[in-house]
Amino acid sequence: MYMPRIYGLFAVIPASVFLAICFFVLVVSQKAETKLLKALGKITAVSLLIAACLFISSGVYMLATGRQPMMCMMPEMMKWKMYKSPYQPMPGMMKERRQKMMQENMPAMPAEPDEK
Repeated sequence: MYMPRIYGLFAVIPASVFLAICFFVLVVSQKAETKLLKALGKITAVSLLIAACLFISSGVYMLATGRQPMMCMMPEMMKWKMYKSPYQPMPGMMKERRQKMMQENMPAMPAEPDEK
C-alpha cells in the first residue's frame, strides 16, 4: 500500500499529546508529598517521553523512506502466521468443503422413469 511521505508529519500529533501529558504528570509529581508518588510520577513521565520519541522516530522514518515501519514487517508476519496457525485449514480442505456445500445446495434432479 502506497503512503505519501507527508503522512510522517502526522506523527507529531500523538507525540505532542504524549509530551503534554508528560508535562502535567511532572507538574503533579513535583507537588506530591510522598517520595513514592514522586518516583511514580517520574517513571510515568519517562515512559511517556519514550513513547513520544518512538512516534517522532517513526514519523522521521516515514518522511525519509515513504514506508510505514510496521508495513515493512507485515508480509513476514503474515507468512509466519499462515504456516504456524493451528486454526488454518489444510489446503485441500477448502476445496472439499466448497464441493460438499455445492452438492448439498443443489436441487434434487427428478428421477427418470424406468422404461420396461
